[in-house]
Amino acid sequence: MKQLLYRLFEHNCLDRQEACNVLLRMARGEYNESQIAAFITVFLMRSITIDELAGFRDALLEMRVPVDLAEYDAIDIVGTGGDNKNTFNISTAACFVVAGAGYNVVKHGNYGSTSVSGASNVIEAHGVKFTRDADVMRRSLDACHMAYLHAQFFNPALKAVAPVRKALGVRTFFNMLGPLVNPTLPRRQLLGVYNLKLGRLYDYLYQQSGIDFTIVNSLDGYDEISLTSEFKYFDNCGEGVFSPEDLGFVRAGECDLFGGATVAEAAAIFDRVLAGTATRAQTDAVIANAAFAIHTIDRTLPLSDCIAAARESIVGGKAERALKKFIEINS
Repeated sequence: MKQLLYRLFEHNCLDRQEACNVLLRMARGEYNESQIAAFITVFLMRSITIDELAGFRDALLEMRVPVDLAEYDAIDIVGTGGDNKNTFNISTAACFVVAGAGYNVVKHGNYGSTSVSGASNVIEAHGVKFTRDADVMRRSLDACHMAYLHAQFFNPALKAVAPVRKALGVRTFFNMLGPLVNPTLPRRQLLGVYNLKLGRLYDYLYQQSGIDFTIVNSLDGYDEISLTSEFKYFDNCGEGVFSPEDLGFVRAGECDLFGGATVAEAAAIFDRVLAGTATRAQTDAVIANAAFAIHTIDRTLPLSDCIAAARESIVGGKAERALKKFIEINS
């Protein structure tokens, strides 16, 4: 690691195999926390290259605990995190809205490292026990169209670096990797990123992978469709920009999406959204993200129909029923 750090400090980059090897060694416990922190810090000082990101991804996928849920043809809905906005769990709520609308979702998530409540925090707050058991996931998908994979159960490297990430409290390249290493390797993904440069990096990787994808970034820095500003999207067909008004939504303010100071507060907002009792801004943000996920699954549907389906999932109580059934099966 010492020689590697000297190279990186001199502004050299890793090739794909070198990046893969260093993460494999990290997962095997060959580096101490100070060395890991120094390595991570390099990538806070400069942008990650495509080869480095691909190599890190190769390592995580090589070490992953694989799960075969291909028969469900599901989508993952995920944000990179690291936008420093401390929103409530918009992407996770959108998963249950999409599931309530009848589409299969395999959500890959983790505890928050740069926010109060990550996906695993809010899921666990409902009494859910994380599992590696594929049969439990199949029962969950059959009953409510939703399965959850806690990243640390399936990616040992993520568990190895979790204390360092939490202690640093800032976004790192591991935020970028999470969406790339869902152990089920879903064919579809809605991904939120915190800036356009990162969006283009993912766009390049996904175009090579053959999956159906949509990448979204709110231009004021949210890693999801926040409806607080215009937002950019990239997908298999191209790219574009929408304003909230273009899609019939009212523009929100940053304070409207605040996730609270504790996991309990974030979970309460999450529950109110799925119960249909949240504020308009909170509900609309979730509907917008769920709608783009539905559109990723079925490109033939107009966005207006996707928005209507997402809204009906909440208004008709289907999203809340999906959550309750999910908790029942996974607790």
